[in-house]
Amino acid sequence: MITVILPDSFCAMKHQAPATTPSAPRVQLSVGFVLLPRFTLLPFAAFVDCLRLAADEGDASRPIRCRWSFMSPDGADVVSSCGARIGPCEPLGEPERFDYVVVVGGLLPAGPPADSATVAYLRSAAARGIPLVGLCTGPFAMIQAGLMHGRRCCVSWYHYHDLTQRMPDVVPVADQLFVVDGDRITCAGGAAAADLAAWLVERHLGRAWAQKSLHIMLIDHARRGSTSQPQPPLHEEVEDNRVRRAILLIEQHLSQPLSTEALAAQLSVSRRQLERSFRRELGMSPSQFSRNLRLRYGLWLLQHTDRSITEISAECGFADTAHFSRQFRALFEHPPTAFRPSGKAPRSGIARIGPEDPADDLFERAGSRPRS
Repeated sequence: MITVILPDSFCAMKHQAPATTPSAPRVQLSVGFVLLPRFTLLPFAAFVDCLRLAADEGDASRPIRCRWSFMSPDGADVVSSCGARIGPCEPLGEPERFDYVVVVGGLLPAGPPADSATVAYLRSAAARGIPLVGLCTGPFAMIQAGLMHGRRCCVSWYHYHDLTQRMPDVVPVADQLFVVDGDRITCAGGAAAADLAAWLVERHLGRAWAQKSLHIMLIDHARRGSTSQPQPPLHEEVEDNRVRRAILLIEQHLSQPLSTEALAAQLSVSRRQLERSFRRELGMSPSQFSRNLRLRYGLWLLQHTDRSITEISAECGFADTAHFSRQFRALFEHPPTAFRPSGKAPRSGIARIGPEDPADDLFERAGSRPRS
């Protein structure tokens, strides 16, 4: 297990007010982080580093313009999903100290996402008008606390089914990086947390400070919350659990596709059983589905990135560019170059990935919008 323990000098500096001199800048943004057990490290680190770099000149890390605190129900260290232990934390404190309370989630437990103390704290913060931010699966705790009724809730495409199956009382959004719904802000996690943090820094400190943070983090610019998530989520309502599990495996191996035999072996079923299940649910074989999904991902990359067709074909699991281009034209009836932003992508004749999906719904936002 990796342990990340902040030095005492930093912790003392974090909790002390900056020197009161006539020229000392005031704290313009204060954030409290509630770390859930097995939270994901990347969104937490991306968010807090954006604050850290905006808080001070250069890379001195003094919490002057921004201030932050790490919290857990009892003040104990919290272990992330990768095994890194974050500490020292402080007990859940008065939410009025913060401009935002950020809940950082990660691996979902079999039971409730958060304990009773965390749920009570989130309700207390909401009652006092403190905006709540959910990173990764952090919104699941906000939903558990009854604070997202009827709200739009951003979730990673990977956790879309988890959200709709376990917590139907929200409006799921799996085609954006983050969503601002009044005083509830939700983010899909990953690197998108840096974009959300930069958005908040710009609101409170100004664009120059947000850009300064991102540039030091080697990020060219902040993406809008409405930017599509890089991985187009699957939106078919699949009832067969084996097919759902196979789809997840296919999604996780887009660059190195699994054979039907390998899929069947991982699911402990025969190849024939798996093919029958796919044809019953989706009207096509696992290999056809895999190829169409990878081509659909290629379409998204063509429309949303400046990568070469050679790079895209490799990322989508095709042996060479010529093979990718042939398959792409066969499915979409046009070559890959027709879908570059500089060209006019044709809307007619676009094939569908599933037998019941309208082409317009499927390829709105390059096929990245799940059916809600």
